[in-house]
Amino acid sequence: MNFLRGVMGGQSAGAQPSGAETIQKLCDRVASSTLLDDRRDAVRALKSLSKKYRLEVGFQAMEHLINVLQTDRSDSEIIGYALDTLCNIVSNDLEEEEQEENSQKQVDDLGRQFTEIFIKQQENVTLLLTFLEEFDFHVRWPGVKLLTSLLKQQGPQVQQIILVSPMGVSRLMDLLADSREVIRNDGVLLLQQLTKSNAAIQKIVAFENAFERLLDIVTDEGNSDGGIVVEDCLLLLQNLLKNNNSNQNFFKEGSYIQRMKPWFEVGDDNSGWSAQKVTNLHLMLQLVRVLVSPTNPPGATSSCQKTMFHCGLLQQLCTILMATGVPADILTETINTVSEVIRGCQINQDYFASVNAPSNPPRPAIVVLLMSMVNERQPFVLRCAVLYCFQCYLYKNQKGQGEIVSTLLPSTIDATGNSVSAGQLLCGGLFSTDSVSNWCAAVALAHALQENATLKEQLLRVQLATSIGNPPVSLLQQCTNILSQGDKIDRRGSKVQTRVGLLMLLCTWLSDCPIAVTHFLHNSANIPFLTGQIAENLGEEEQLVQGLCALLLGICIYYNDNSLENCRKEKLKQLIEKRIGKENFIEKLGFISKHELYSRAAQKPQPSFSSPDHMMFDHEFTKLVKELEGIITKAIYKSSEEDKQEEEVKKSLEQHDNIVTHYKKVIREQDQQLEELKQKVNTLKSQNEQLQTAVTQQMSQIQQHKDQYNLLKVQLGKDNQHHSSHSDMLQMNGIQPEEISKLRQEIEELKNKHEALQGQLREKDSVIENMKSLQSETGTTEHSSQIAASAGLEQANELCRELEALRIQIQSQSSDISKLQSEKQELLQQMNTASVPALGDNSAITAAKNSELEGRLLQEIKELKSEVKTLSEEKALLKQHLDSINSTVAVLQDEKSKLHQEVTESKKEQDDLLVLLADQDQKILALKNKLKELGEPVEDEDDTESGDQGDEDEDGEEED
Repeated sequence: MNFLRGVMGGQSAGAQPSGAETIQKLCDRVASSTLLDDRRDAVRALKSLSKKYRLEVGFQAMEHLINVLQTDRSDSEIIGYALDTLCNIVSNDLEEEEQEENSQKQVDDLGRQFTEIFIKQQENVTLLLTFLEEFDFHVRWPGVKLLTSLLKQQGPQVQQIILVSPMGVSRLMDLLADSREVIRNDGVLLLQQLTKSNAAIQKIVAFENAFERLLDIVTDEGNSDGGIVVEDCLLLLQNLLKNNNSNQNFFKEGSYIQRMKPWFEVGDDNSGWSAQKVTNLHLMLQLVRVLVSPTNPPGATSSCQKTMFHCGLLQQLCTILMATGVPADILTETINTVSEVIRGCQINQDYFASVNAPSNPPRPAIVVLLMSMVNERQPFVLRCAVLYCFQCYLYKNQKGQGEIVSTLLPSTIDATGNSVSAGQLLCGGLFSTDSVSNWCAAVALAHALQENATLKEQLLRVQLATSIGNPPVSLLQQCTNILSQGDKIDRRGSKVQTRVGLLMLLCTWLSDCPIAVTHFLHNSANIPFLTGQIAENLGEEEQLVQGLCALLLGICIYYNDNSLENCRKEKLKQLIEKRIGKENFIEKLGFISKHELYSRAAQKPQPSFSSPDHMMFDHEFTKLVKELEGIITKAIYKSSEEDKQEEEVKKSLEQHDNIVTHYKKVIREQDQQLEELKQKVNTLKSQNEQLQTAVTQQMSQIQQHKDQYNLLKVQLGKDNQHHSSHSDMLQMNGIQPEEISKLRQEIEELKNKHEALQGQLREKDSVIENMKSLQSETGTTEHSSQIAASAGLEQANELCRELEALRIQIQSQSSDISKLQSEKQELLQQMNTASVPALGDNSAITAAKNSELEGRLLQEIKELKSEVKTLSEEKALLKQHLDSINSTVAVLQDEKSKLHQEVTESKKEQDDLLVLLADQDQKILALKNKLKELGEPVEDEDDTESGDQGDEDEDGEEED
């Protein structure tokens, strides 16, 4: 307040006395007048005086104007005058003559002081926000301008007040939907000030649909051809997206990246670009770079890069890149944008490699850009942009690195000379007389070798023809030759720059590549040159070269495999101690990281230099220096014993790595075997299901046989009641011998099968014994073999139980067969005795036989029931056996193929037994059909059939 009074006093002294008095009178009228018209006229007069007498009006009238805003809200005219007056007081946008009379600093202080007075009461800002909801143009527009001025003067404080105000940000977002362009445009400016450096407000504005509205405005205004409104919208979008990962993710997920593609459709005619179009397109390119900046989280950047490729935005940028007539600054920014869109993204890098320039014949875009980089006539910023683009193309792209290096190898060089390759351009720039070209080519070639030991070895094969008649020299040798003759060659630019570039290339090439170190040490002149450079006391400019020479010599020591007797680690360290001194060597090595240009290059990947003289360090090389500086220092101070111990540790680590690799291979093979066993388990499960369905079908067939037997018995009983016994006996006596002979033959066949089954059982017993002996021999050699042996014994026990069940079944069948045989003998005796008695006795004999047959039928029914029960138990045993096999298959990973074959053979034998049982059922049915054809004495034949079946069961039991 004292400051305001002092300034006011100084200004009022120079002003006419009537001005200050008039302002005082007007303030009294505003405060005391009861008529609204009088107060309105007084506020209008204060507005007209507020620009010329800013200090007096602000000091005397601000309180009265705030009271007007609070009390006269119903009159839009007086509110508009009051808002305009406050805006003139707070704003620093003075007229030219006013700016001449007052210094800019004093003007800024005035606006800041008045703003502090206004926002001291937070209710004033809240009241101002309510006026922004009014649709009246004379209220809303000055309200927008006043709030914008407040944000310019005291941004963080006003932002905090708006943030805690209910619906404060939402009210301001409504300005973008105003149909009056002047309010909409000033609303964009207001939001620019509101969103500066405030992530919370940025998120609220973004989620209030700001992206949609701003992109609609840009589209309506004509994209890059639009006016300054497009520029303001793009600046607001940058505020919302820059360093705000949440908004960037929301922008990508809302499919707003796809809406950026039409911005870059510049057309074929690129002549006559307006200054506004250049500005708009420049901001649009910067907005793309915000989304794919290397400083963003890697996952978010990668996601945006892929979206830009799939929606065609990258293709559109490459079109501008290869177009003609594009202004130089737009072309430079486009190259930088394409660089960051493809950086570290394989799919984008592959597409960029396929882009061709519209020339005849077509040339790859990479080659065209490299031609600009090594051309000293091109603008410096453009050459830096091309270098950045090349670096981003090779970043984490081993495929691209291999393609670049392959253009230098002898087998791939175009012998016709019709086209120039990327490798040839890099070599040309490396050995040209322009120091900037030397540095750019050296750094580009170093990026082609970054973290790729294979390419470092392949590059040793590159041979260069220096002059006609002289033998070719290797690329490594040529680099060292130029390095040693750097002062003697006449160059345009800094000679230090050329040597720094070559030393960075050599350090990158030799690091982590012992073969390259051996090639470098094989030239006897290299080590004396390095030690000579380090030992000399040169000027400050040459200290950087000395530090890089120390780094290169340290790399030759640390990555030395001691294959050269004269250049072993110990001898090189002794040489340093004698000619340079360890402390002096470490001091020279520290010159690199202490350099100012080193610190600048380490900040961000993009090479940005204010002048060619500042082009010294590459960002990726600063990472290498940071990594190597410590380990080289340790290597210099290590003794020979420590070196030996380190070598032993390395060897042990290599052996450990080999062991780990071996076990990885074993685990991979075991995984494959496990997968195969899983497939076998699935196959066995399917077979188990098929067997279960087959058993179910057999059970249904047995039930059908029971039903048919019951029907047959009922029909035979009825036939016995309706036919005479004498005629039936005669028919039986006429047919029975043939049937008996057939039954005997079938009994013989069953006996043969019984013997065959016994032979199979003996074979199974021998197999089980072999399996048991095999399991006992395998012993306890390995833990996996123990598991296989125990699993094999379990499987053998399961097979024994299965065979025991089969023995029981075959014994029951054998008993049934014996019963059938005995019943047949009784039937023959009965037929012989039946032919002797007279005809009168036939009736008595028939009655006795009927009663006897009824008893046998009841007994046969019981036997059939027991047989059905036995079959059901057999089914359960088979099912349990299949389940046990399925459970053991998963454990038998390393079991020998012989065990698998035995299990397969046992399953085949089970299938044969099931088939045998089915054949027996069919034969029983055939016997029943034959008994049905015999006539009255069918009951005896039924007994015979049941007896035969009993004999078969007994035979089966005997076989078991």
